[in-house]
Amino acid sequence: MKRITILGATGSVGSSTLDLIERAPDDFAVAALTAHRDVVKLAAAAIRVRAELAVIGDAACLPALREALAGSGIEATGGEQAVIDAAARPVDWTMAAIVGTAGLRPVMAALQRGGAVALANKEALVSAGDVMMAAAGQAGTTLLPVDSEHNAIFQCLDDCPPSRIRRIILTASGGPFRERSLNDMRAITPAQAVAHPNWSMGAKISVDSATMMNKGLELIEAFHLFPVAADQLDVLVHRQSVIHSMVEYVDGSTLAQLGSPDMRVPIAHALAWPDRMETPCERLDLAKIGRLDFEAPDFERFPALALARAALAAGGGRPAILNAANEVAVASFLDGRIAFLEIAAIVADVLAGYDPAGPQTLDAVLAIDAEARAMARDRVKDYAA
Repeated sequence: MKRITILGATGSVGSSTLDLIERAPDDFAVAALTAHRDVVKLAAAAIRVRAELAVIGDAACLPALREALAGSGIEATGGEQAVIDAAARPVDWTMAAIVGTAGLRPVMAALQRGGAVALANKEALVSAGDVMMAAAGQAGTTLLPVDSEHNAIFQCLDDCPPSRIRRIILTASGGPFRERSLNDMRAITPAQAVAHPNWSMGAKISVDSATMMNKGLELIEAFHLFPVAADQLDVLVHRQSVIHSMVEYVDGSTLAQLGSPDMRVPIAHALAWPDRMETPCERLDLAKIGRLDFEAPDFERFPALALARAALAAGGGRPAILNAANEVAVASFLDGRIAFLEIAAIVADVLAGYDPAGPQTLDAVLAIDAEARAMARDRVKDYAA
């Protein structure tokens, strides 16, 4: 049995992971599940999979969690440190799916523990890539990418040395506004932005897809995960979301991973790695799909992608600033305080006004993150005024 922990068990990725392990109960033993505030969903999941431990990040919710788990024999703890402690428990495999910078310390604890860490927390590598990768290397931790694009690249990489890789190509659906003019996008509403044409995702990541910031963040992640230089990473818009990414080799061969737009496919690959496991996901019918379309990204209509490319090239603290400012701007857009096109404008403003030295520790990363958020909130006030 593979012992596993799921950090962020009540979110989209965590729920999909639970769905898969519940289909193969003889293969997995659940050591710990964590959530931020959703006591009902966390307790129900812990009971279903007979978890040893359930952790609620908001300590104020701990009494409710203990009540919900009364008589189950499942230990319940709460608070930020309890989540970190859960991440550090000895297990074979950890799903790191806590959204936002709240996931950085738990991810670090999991990486320092060793074993295999399936990474779905973007901020870990976007904001703290150098720090996180150093910790993983020191502990001998195996990093398994869960984002569909990075998992596709992972599957397409063969045993050739890095010098034989010419390019890594991340595909992007283009989001719901890939055919809208820049002028039309000025009036985009939050409801329109969260309606992704292919994937079922949370509100924040759906908005990131609509601005194409999500693809920019994925470029930064890919730089840390795979042995290529920043200028060997490309983006290609592929509206059907059938090809999830590609690797081009120096001999002219290009390997692509195809699959239905269902996060359980990459999660299952990471969960069973180096083996494979059955999933209930829809199988591809290429004859029915009929055609696959591709086009270059439009950096004028989607400036967030250009900002991310520039942050990756600059390195240092720039990716952490990009991520923090974007989170504040997206939240403000979803709250109706700023317009859709102002998301990228606010990120650009913060990047232009703040350029700290590259962080060497996780505390330094979090300090940069906090300062960038404060600056972004000030810019939101200016745009909302």
